[in-house]
Amino acid sequence: MKIIESEISNHVLKTIKKELGTIFFFNHVAVVEFNEGVHVDINNSIDFFDEFKSYFGESRPFGIIANRIHSYSVKLIDVDLFRKQANNLCAYGVVGHNAASKMNARIENNFCADDNIEYDSLYEAINAVYYKVKKRLVTTLN
Repeated sequence: MKIIESEISNHVLKTIKKELGTIFFFNHVAVVEFNEGVHVDINNSIDFFDEFKSYFGESRPFGIIANRIHSYSVKLIDVDLFRKQANNLCAYGVVGHNAASKMNARIENNFCADDNIEYDSLYEAINAVYYKVKKRLVTTLN
Protein backbone atom coordinates (compact mmCIF):
# COMPACT_ATOMS: atom_id res chain seq x y z
CA MET A 1 0.00 0.00 0.00
CA LYS A 2 1.29 3.44 -0.94
CA ILE A 3 1.40 6.15 1.72
CA ILE A 4 -1.07 8.26 -0.26
CA GLU A 5 -3.54 5.33 -0.23
CA SER A 6 -3.24 4.78 3.51
CA GLU A 7 -5.13 6.18 6.48
CA ILE A 8 -1.96 7.94 7.63
CA SER A 9 -1.64 10.06 4.48
CA ASN A 10 -3.23 13.03 6.25
CA HIS A 11 -0.38 12.94 8.82
CA VAL A 12 2.35 13.54 6.21
CA LEU A 13 4.02 16.86 7.05
CA LYS A 14 6.18 17.23 3.95
CA THR A 15 6.64 15.38 0.66
CA ILE A 16 9.76 15.54 -1.51
CA LYS A 17 10.00 13.94 -4.97
CA LYS A 18 13.47 13.01 -6.19
CA GLU A 19 14.84 11.08 -9.14
CA LEU A 20 15.09 7.88 -7.06
CA GLY A 21 11.66 8.18 -5.48
CA THR A 22 9.54 10.06 -2.97
CA ILE A 23 10.15 10.87 0.70
CA PHE A 24 7.21 11.38 3.05
CA PHE A 25 8.13 13.13 6.29
CA PHE A 26 6.36 12.70 9.62
CA ASN A 27 7.47 14.07 13.03
CA HIS A 28 10.23 11.54 13.72
CA VAL A 29 10.01 9.18 10.75
CA ALA A 30 10.51 9.40 7.00
CA VAL A 31 8.91 6.88 4.64
CA VAL A 32 10.68 6.36 1.33
CA GLU A 33 9.00 4.91 -1.74
CA PHE A 34 11.68 4.25 -4.35
CA ASN A 35 10.70 4.27 -8.02
CA GLU A 36 10.38 1.08 -10.06
CA GLY A 37 13.71 -0.34 -11.25
CA VAL A 38 16.10 2.12 -9.61
CA HIS A 39 19.40 1.03 -8.12
CA VAL A 40 20.17 2.72 -4.79
CA ASP A 41 23.80 3.26 -3.86
CA ILE A 42 25.77 5.80 -1.84
CA ASN A 43 26.46 8.00 -4.87
CA ASN A 44 22.92 8.48 -6.12
CA SER A 45 21.27 8.67 -2.69
CA ILE A 46 23.14 11.74 -1.39
CA ASP A 47 20.08 13.91 -2.26
CA PHE A 48 18.00 11.80 0.10
CA PHE A 49 20.48 12.20 2.95
CA ASP A 50 20.60 15.95 2.32
CA GLU A 51 16.80 16.02 2.71
CA PHE A 52 16.98 13.98 5.93
CA LYS A 53 19.58 16.38 7.36
CA SER A 54 17.54 19.39 6.29
CA TYR A 55 14.38 18.05 7.93
CA PHE A 56 15.69 16.27 11.05
CA GLY A 57 18.95 18.15 11.57
CA GLU A 58 22.18 16.45 12.53
CA SER A 59 21.38 15.45 16.11
CA ARG A 60 17.62 14.79 16.38
CA PRO A 61 17.00 11.01 16.32
CA PHE A 62 14.81 9.76 13.46
CA GLY A 63 13.81 6.60 11.62
CA ILE A 64 13.42 5.63 7.99
CA ILE A 65 11.02 3.12 6.48
CA ALA A 66 11.48 1.80 2.96
CA ASN A 67 8.00 1.06 1.67
CA ARG A 68 8.79 -1.48 -1.08
CA ILE A 69 5.80 -0.84 -3.33
CA HIS A 70 8.07 -1.18 -6.39
CA SER A 71 10.93 -3.45 -7.33
CA TYR A 72 14.37 -1.83 -6.92
CA SER A 73 17.86 -2.82 -5.88
CA VAL A 74 20.15 -1.63 -3.09
CA LYS A 75 23.92 -1.86 -3.08
CA LEU A 76 24.17 -3.62 0.27
CA ILE A 77 27.92 -3.18 0.59
CA ASP A 78 27.17 0.55 0.93
CA VAL A 79 25.18 0.03 4.16
CA ASP A 80 28.03 1.29 6.38
CA LEU A 81 28.40 4.35 4.14
CA PHE A 82 24.64 4.99 4.40
CA ARG A 83 24.94 4.93 8.22
CA LYS A 84 27.79 7.45 8.15
CA GLN A 85 25.62 9.89 6.19
CA ALA A 86 23.10 10.12 9.04
CA ASN A 87 24.55 9.64 12.51
CA ASN A 88 21.19 10.43 14.11
CA LEU A 89 19.37 7.67 12.19
CA CYS A 90 18.40 5.28 14.97
CA ALA A 91 15.74 3.03 13.42
CA TYR A 92 15.12 1.50 10.02
CA GLY A 93 12.39 -0.67 8.58
CA VAL A 94 11.45 -2.29 5.30
CA VAL A 95 7.88 -3.14 4.34
CA GLY A 96 7.45 -5.97 1.85
CA HIS A 97 4.19 -6.25 -0.07
CA ASN A 98 4.81 -9.41 -2.09
CA ALA A 99 7.07 -12.47 -2.00
CA ALA A 100 9.94 -10.78 -3.88
CA SER A 101 9.94 -7.59 -1.78
CA LYS A 102 9.69 -9.64 1.44
CA MET A 103 12.68 -11.71 0.34
CA ASN A 104 14.64 -8.52 -0.33
CA ALA A 105 13.67 -7.20 3.09
CA ARG A 106 15.02 -10.39 4.68
CA ILE A 107 18.28 -9.98 2.77
CA GLU A 108 18.57 -6.31 3.84
CA ASN A 109 17.87 -7.40 7.42
CA ASN A 110 21.09 -9.46 7.36
CA PHE A 111 23.13 -6.33 6.60
CA CYS A 112 21.61 -4.10 9.27
CA ALA A 113 22.80 -3.65 12.83
CA ASP A 114 19.21 -3.35 14.08
CA ASP A 115 17.44 -6.40 15.47
CA ASN A 116 14.61 -6.69 12.95
CA ILE A 117 13.82 -4.39 10.06
CA GLU A 118 11.32 -6.52 8.16
CA TYR A 119 7.61 -5.66 8.49
CA ASP A 120 4.48 -6.99 6.81
CA SER A 121 2.51 -3.74 6.82
CA LEU A 122 3.12 -0.02 6.70
CA TYR A 123 1.25 0.47 9.97
CA GLU A 124 3.34 -2.16 11.76
CA ALA A 125 6.57 -0.58 10.46
CA ILE A 126 5.59 2.96 11.45
CA ASN A 127 4.59 1.86 14.96
CA ALA A 128 7.79 -0.15 15.50
CA VAL A 129 10.18 2.44 14.04
CA TYR A 130 8.47 5.31 15.85
CA TYR A 131 8.72 3.36 19.14
CA LYS A 132 12.48 2.87 18.61
CA VAL A 133 12.96 6.58 17.84
CA LYS A 134 10.84 7.61 20.84
CA LYS A 135 12.90 5.34 23.08
CA ARG A 136 16.09 6.96 21.75
CA LEU A 137 14.63 10.45 22.30
CA VAL A 138 13.97 9.66 25.96
CA THR A 139 17.49 8.26 26.35
CA THR A 140 18.98 11.32 24.63
CA LEU A 141 17.13 13.72 26.93
CA ASN A 142 18.33 11.95 30.10
